[in-house]
Amino acid sequence: MSLDQAPQPDWVRCLGQGPRQVLAVHCSLAHSGEWRGLAEHLGGAVTITAFDLPGHGRAPGHDPARDLGDQATEMGQAVLDGMAGPVDLIGHSFGAVIALRLAIENPGRIRSLTLIEPTLYAAAIHAGLPELPEFEARMRPLFEAFAAGDTVRAAQIFTGDWGTGAAWADLPEAQRAYIAERIGLVEVAEPVLRHDSGRVLDRLGQIRCPVLLLGGAATPSILGRVLALIEAGLTGTTTTLVTVPGAGHMLPVTHAAEVAAAIGGFLSRV
Repeated sequence: MSLDQAPQPDWVRCLGQGPRQVLAVHCSLAHSGEWRGLAEHLGGAVTITAFDLPGHGRAPGHDPARDLGDQATEMGQAVLDGMAGPVDLIGHSFGAVIALRLAIENPGRIRSLTLIEPTLYAAAIHAGLPELPEFEARMRPLFEAFAAGDTVRAAQIFTGDWGTGAAWADLPEAQRAYIAERIGLVEVAEPVLRHDSGRVLDRLGQIRCPVLLLGGAATPSILGRVLALIEAGLTGTTTTLVTVPGAGHMLPVTHAAEVAAAIGGFLSRV
């Protein structure tokens, strides 16, 4: 699948009108509009091309016969193939794992890579991190809700742990419905994140473009450790690690100005 020589589908949007071309991959249960704040703060420096992941926004649904990571990577590859020149690649959470895979599989096309709290828990499992039991206990109620078929409860739990900090009851009704309708994709993503179905970890050393790793100071500690493990595996390039004070996992939304400042400074050097 390629978007070359074809109109952009409605699951792709462009934000900004700057000279640098950025491809951005959003987190689970969001959509390509996640990057609006970043685009606003980066001003006229970049044009962000963002696409909706499978089952999100206006994108086609997830094909249950396929690995979610394979389908997401194929969509991202189609968008990348339709972009001209070198591309700066940005991903957040699940989207950062997809961005990693795109960077690995497109040597020479990616000018820089920004990873915002990639949720590649396989790194923590492989390393046997001591934080794992606490993390597993934290996630248990979510998977109990999945097992019970209680999508609203699962959405409440997930949003409480990984959302912007807003209470579930305070979210707009349309947003609550959007999350609850798609919450099952979090479970579908487990092979990608927990088992590294895309074989990202053993290929990290193939990345040659400069990499910015961004995390929030108030995020669950295991994500900071995963970020450090990924940085350690990036043996073929230079890396920059930035922690945003006071930020949780949804830092591109809650701390868009700080994230934009870090990315803007990074892009000015690469």
